[in-house]
Amino acid sequence: MKRGLRNEGGLIAAVLADPARAHDLDAAGWSMLIGQARNADMLGQLHFRLASGGALGCAPQAARRHLDLAWELSCRHRDAVRWEVFHIATALRKLDVPVVLLKGAAYCLGALPAAEGRVFNDVDIMVPHAALTAVEYALLDAGWIPQVANDYDQRYYRRWMHEIPPLEHKSRGTVLDVHHTIVPPTSGVVPDAGELLRRALPIEGEGWQELAGFRVLAPEDMILHSAAHLFFNEFHKGLRDLFDLHRLLEHFGCRDDFWALLRGRAEETGLSQPLADAVVHCERVFRTPLPEAERARARASLPEGVVGAMRGWMLRRALLPDHPSCSTTDVSLARWMAFVRSHWLRMPPGLLAIHLLHKALRAKE
Repeated sequence: MKRGLRNEGGLIAAVLADPARAHDLDAAGWSMLIGQARNADMLGQLHFRLASGGALGCAPQAARRHLDLAWELSCRHRDAVRWEVFHIATALRKLDVPVVLLKGAAYCLGALPAAEGRVFNDVDIMVPHAALTAVEYALLDAGWIPQVANDYDQRYYRRWMHEIPPLEHKSRGTVLDVHHTIVPPTSGVVPDAGELLRRALPIEGEGWQELAGFRVLAPEDMILHSAAHLFFNEFHKGLRDLFDLHRLLEHFGCRDDFWALLRGRAEETGLSQPLADAVVHCERVFRTPLPEAERARARASLPEGVVGAMRGWMLRRALLPDHPSCSTTDVSLARWMAFVRSHWLRMPPGLLAIHLLHKALRAKE
């Protein structure tokens, strides 16, 4: 592998940002690339980027086999998500409540570029808080069962989180997360969930009559949710989530009034900080095309001094793919710091202390 192929997001990020770089890979480089992509859950996205960039043909036979299988799997995932959403619509049809698809399901049903090559671990929906009980009972009647059984975790989700405990279908094994807002209320950031629902857009395209009433978040809210989901959490699949943001910003960012609307919504929802993080790190890792004014504004809003330097150090390493080629002592430390930070952001100190103590006591049982 020639020098200069790595970037701060690992080899996989370098090739996703510029597929032509794949032409310079030797056998060891391809092995590393496939390994990083697999561990990041991005093999299908890598296939799409190489194909669209005219570089898929340079892949060795062994690598091409992995890439083609991953693409086929991603196509099956898209079909499975559509099928699952139809089942959800059937279960909720009589309730007459608005249902908003979130994250991967929204990318898929909204036919957005972020869905190309992506695999989906679950389906996320958002409904009004007042309708949560009716929605949950309708889903239970249709065969979904709670994944969380103990009383503490049930209370934890229902009192403090932005969703009820995850549901798994008893025969299909699919997982469904039902949200009533986009960030935990305990984080201190409380977007107006009613406004998110009001601004949501209907799913467009032929053949979606069965999904009347189903929507996706407005583009600005979709990006803010994706940014909050990534930068308020522990970066388990951080590079994949950052690539989602890159594709969303790339897709919607060409609209004339988009950036002004996005900044306005970030201020209204209290999510200006995760948006700034998203802009800075998308540009750093994937070279996302951004207006110079937005790039400068995002950089200027980041913390400065020792705290800012430590925060930047942590985020750069925590966003690396979870692969032996990127696993160093400082990366492990950064991931631990990101895990601690995610809990600190989601809970006030008193609640966090109680939660961690309970988890520690349960671990000893």
